[in-house]
Amino acid sequence: MSVYHHKFEVRWSDIDANKHLANSSYVQYCAQTRMAFMNTHQMGLKELSRWGIGPVILHERYSFFKEIYADQTVYVSLEIAGMSEDASIYQFVHKFYLPDGTHCATSEATGIWIDMMLRKTTTPPEEIVEVMNEFSTENTKILTREDLRALPFKPENVEAFHKRGTFTWKKGKEED
Repeated sequence: MSVYHHKFEVRWSDIDANKHLANSSYVQYCAQTRMAFMNTHQMGLKELSRWGIGPVILHERYSFFKEIYADQTVYVSLEIAGMSEDASIYQFVHKFYLPDGTHCATSEATGIWIDMMLRKTTTPPEEIVEVMNEFSTENTKILTREDLRALPFKPENVEAFHKRGTFTWKKGKEED
């Protein structure tokens, strides 16, 4: 079992009005950690293009424990928490740590690999499966299509807004 870590220096632009790491920054840090992990293990954009596949995150959730502030260093880990038998479905767990080991947050991201031409789920090449197996833990669960169906949100289409007549133009004072 291996755990990958990526180091960040929290910038002023990463904080929000409450002067701590913004929610959007947590999402960006996790995405950058995944891409750094993939680049480090020879499955970066160049390789993904050659294979004609791409990773897609379908669901991401967070738990926050301690605030992270500007000018702090934070380490974001990556582990494989779940994977289907053919590795077409995956789940990453990311943990946010301060240099002293303080655990500040955890994220779980569930995704699939897609064929970039067909835009459908696909099985990744063996090189990716090997790396994912290396970063799996004894607690890594076997995922199935049922796990994707069990994600908490479902699409709920509505009538097109332009057909509803719900768009109204509000005149500004200068237009009166």
